[in-house]
Amino acid sequence: MCGIIGYTGKKEAGAIMLDALELLEYRGYDSAGIALSAEAGGEPKLLKRAGRVKDLRTLCAENDTSGTCGIGHTRWATHGGVCDENAHPHRFGKVTIIHNGIIENYRELTEKYGLEDKLCSQTDSEVVAAVLSRFYEGDPYAAIRKTVLKLKGTFALAILFDDIPGKIFAVRNVSPIVAASTGDGAILSSDVAAIVPFTNQYFVVPEFHVVCLSKDRIELFDLSGDKACIDWLTVDWDVSRSDKGGYPFYMEKEIMEQPQVIGDTIMPRIKEGKPDFSAEGIPDNILSDCKRICVIACGTAMHAGLVGKSLIQAMIGIHVDVVMASEFMYNDPVVDKETLVIAISQSGETIDTLEALKFARKCGSPTISIVNVKGASIARASEYVIYTCAGPEIAVASTKAYTTQLAVLYLLTARMAMARGLWTKEKLTAYMKELMRVPKVIEEVLLRKDEIHHIADTMLNARDVFMIGRGLDYSILLEGSLKLKEVSYIHSEAYASGELKHGTIALITEETPVIAVVTQDKLKSKELSNIKEVQSRGAKVILLIKGEEQIEQEKIWYRIFRLPVMADEFMVMPASVVLQLIAYYVSADKGLDVDKPRNLAKVVTVE
Repeated sequence: MCGIIGYTGKKEAGAIMLDALELLEYRGYDSAGIALSAEAGGEPKLLKRAGRVKDLRTLCAENDTSGTCGIGHTRWATHGGVCDENAHPHRFGKVTIIHNGIIENYRELTEKYGLEDKLCSQTDSEVVAAVLSRFYEGDPYAAIRKTVLKLKGTFALAILFDDIPGKIFAVRNVSPIVAASTGDGAILSSDVAAIVPFTNQYFVVPEFHVVCLSKDRIELFDLSGDKACIDWLTVDWDVSRSDKGGYPFYMEKEIMEQPQVIGDTIMPRIKEGKPDFSAEGIPDNILSDCKRICVIACGTAMHAGLVGKSLIQAMIGIHVDVVMASEFMYNDPVVDKETLVIAISQSGETIDTLEALKFARKCGSPTISIVNVKGASIARASEYVIYTCAGPEIAVASTKAYTTQLAVLYLLTARMAMARGLWTKEKLTAYMKELMRVPKVIEEVLLRKDEIHHIADTMLNARDVFMIGRGLDYSILLEGSLKLKEVSYIHSEAYASGELKHGTIALITEETPVIAVVTQDKLKSKELSNIKEVQSRGAKVILLIKGEEQIEQEKIWYRIFRLPVMADEFMVMPASVVLQLIAYYVSADKGLDVDKPRNLAKVVTVE
């Protein structure tokens, strides 16, 4: 949520910031703006508008946007509605700021400093600008320190001072900021995606540290004013992977990248045919000594955790809870030193997951995080971290991040079995061979995308779509249903097939599309029986089944897609890709903006 950009250097800042804000559109936003520092000091040029970045571009084209230092922002409305006045940047006195996060005590600050009649917007962010302006007497570090100590909540702030032209200051608590040198200046952002066009070297601004960007250097200080060391990181994916690569939407491109990124994620962690986490420094006793596992995650990452739960409980015989991170701390969680806590997040910045992870660590739980962004807040807060190698995921609807998370969970399951001495050498070998087949099997599915497109065409006018399955199949249908809802706006629900007769079947009407996934041999007969129940009520059943399975009366099925054959526990991988493509084609064929669904943000950094 909310995108932050700042640039100071030798080039025109306006063009750089507009391009960067477009790269940050996937984070979700409803207004955008920029502020350009006056070269000789004084009031900056402020341009902001409710709407999309393209609307801001139009506004900028109508005005003078010269200048080599500036800050820019895409806002997701939290305090105050969507309008030009509430868009960032905000200016008060000699201070101009952009802000990501939530200031919980903004009302108290408004009252304490008598700001009620002095504010132009309804935002908590302008309150921060006003407090900072009150404290500013020529020393930016002193003013920032005094202000930060007054704030309660999460924040990432980028700041311009009228009388310090050419410099950008930034400070954060929880909400992310990364910074880098560009060769012709310096840049900061809320996301690495906006920096990689300039450099592959960056650093994460530590919490409660002030970074100062100048045209020729970057300096970092703690709140005491002491200079701090910068911990540089390297982007490990090709910059070209952050564009559409000729595809009409990022979502399709990212679906098509899955064979490569899954291979990139698993192969370096397989040594002599065995799962290996020595590079991550994860000791086997972490996996062997825990009495239970608790997975904390949100949305798609939580659905990956549900697949992990099914795998680990079935193959390791240990109890696994999967908890929505947003509810974790409000349900009196029971975690202790014998509970392995696994946090899953694509961005590594999901605020609910981060706070839940911190709580678990305070309870003494060993923690492993699975994230896709080096140096992310969740990675830094976790005891151990496993990075997926999905590369940049720009589409709001997660696809390749999900399947790489699954791949890591498959590896963890195997390593846990090894650490506990549960599997024979033969069983481990067979399992790992099947895991290494996954990229090739997904390639086979992608080669049949036209066939899947034909299936998706049958749902374009549907008001409701239901998905049914059992066991692992049900776990992936929760994610498949979410994808369809996210990008097509069709009401979709996934149900455990055995629950149909307990009320849900009342929702089935004639012509209702029902996607049924049947990939688990031990559940096949029960699953097909459940499907007959919806067929008898006129539902149009689309069946996803193993390619080798024999089924009676094939003509009664509305559509059949035969999946490449894998061992039962791995069938979720090819089936998930089919569900992703169905959602993608329904959205694209309806003429919707696939990559930027309404009301959604890629990165959720507020609770």
